[in-house]
Amino acid sequence: MKREYVIKPVIEHHYPTIQYGKGIYLYDEQGQTYIDGCSGAVTAGLGHGVQDIIDAMIEQANKVSFVYRSQFTSEPTEKLAEKLCELAPGNDYWTFFVNSGSEATETAMKIAIQHWQEKGRPGKNKVISRRMSYHGITLGALSMSGHVLRRRRFIPLLEDFPVVMPPYCYRCPLGKTAGNCQLACADDLATAIKRIGAEHIAAFIAEPIIGAAGGAIVPPEGYYKKIKAICELYDILFIADEVMTGIARTGAMFGMEHYEVEPDLMALGKGMSAGYTPMAATLVKDHVMEPIRQGTKSIMSGHTYSANPQSAAVSLAVLTYIEKHQLVRAAESKGVYLLNLLRQLAQQIEIIGDVRGKGLLLAIEFVANRTDKSPFPAALSVTSRIIENAFQKGLLVYPAAGAIDGEGDAIIVAPPLIISEEEIDQLVRILAESIREVMAEISPSPSPSTSEEI
Repeated sequence: MKREYVIKPVIEHHYPTIQYGKGIYLYDEQGQTYIDGCSGAVTAGLGHGVQDIIDAMIEQANKVSFVYRSQFTSEPTEKLAEKLCELAPGNDYWTFFVNSGSEATETAMKIAIQHWQEKGRPGKNKVISRRMSYHGITLGALSMSGHVLRRRRFIPLLEDFPVVMPPYCYRCPLGKTAGNCQLACADDLATAIKRIGAEHIAAFIAEPIIGAAGGAIVPPEGYYKKIKAICELYDILFIADEVMTGIARTGAMFGMEHYEVEPDLMALGKGMSAGYTPMAATLVKDHVMEPIRQGTKSIMSGHTYSANPQSAAVSLAVLTYIEKHQLVRAAESKGVYLLNLLRQLAQQIEIIGDVRGKGLLLAIEFVANRTDKSPFPAALSVTSRIIENAFQKGLLVYPAAGAIDGEGDAIIVAPPLIISEEEIDQLVRILAESIREVMAEISPSPSPSTSEEI
């Protein structure tokens, strides 16, 4: 066997070599075509090979690709920060640029803690998150995450941050029914604050729509307004992790816009550069920055490539492209179309327990029994089998955890925002075939369907 040099996700597993991409399609060296049904890692929102973005890369490369943020600023960096402030709810955010979503959430945590230090309250240094959450793989970001499988190996190294119940209506952890629960999952935050003491808590962090840790879990109406009110009552900052939901993905420029709540800090990544360059950001409200401006005047964070002018120019071109082609509106309308098709599929396939999400951030949760919502045994590897089956048929979908313990089965379906309805039809046909084949393997005698197949 030929020696390998790259440490891949699964060592010595064969990964096809991609030659090029165009639109929603990727093409490997063997000529196999793949529909990018999850935008890579819910990242490539514009699809592949967009000439406007390539032109912006070349233009900036002909000027300067790197300066160190402690020595210079650059025109694209300044313009990108101004553009993000213009787009963000409230229009009063500062921006700290980093390279990845993990860095963005960890920087948000650090800024929140520094905010309280500069106000003379250094004891406020804990961050509350949710049992079902994923905020990144660096130690600080992972400490704020509830993703069971990704935490397990590093537990001894992680901060023991508190967690609260997720707004998981399909499997309410409190045994409530949506619409008749008085948002008890939000009240769990207040309970945790009282138990720990608000004087110890810097911030609460949450994904507007839970991503990899649950599969596009959308909270009930009023949830975030109640969460924000609780945070304000106890003098706690609210961090929105918009790494997956931000920049048009959910049919709004920012996921929190659906809930009419302005977070104190926001973490961005993925869609901000649409995969054309490594780029992410932490957005910070004026009032959070104020004690730092009046104090040390320096955020204790940063990376060599922070505020990189090449990446800033690319991200600015991405935002321009999204506005020019009205992709926020497109994500909303195409998301409705795709969601309806997936819900039709759920009526036909017994192992589909729930279909959910917003815009083009959708998910399917799989169950062994629809009535009691029992998950499949982990040993069956249902998620992996469906993803692999779809891959072999030329469709990429993204893994997610399911069930309260994080070991159920779900996939995320999140194609590029430029996908057409005809391409959505093709995506769903391949996905339906893949799920049915796996269902036949794990349940040899499924109940016959009376519905017309998609």
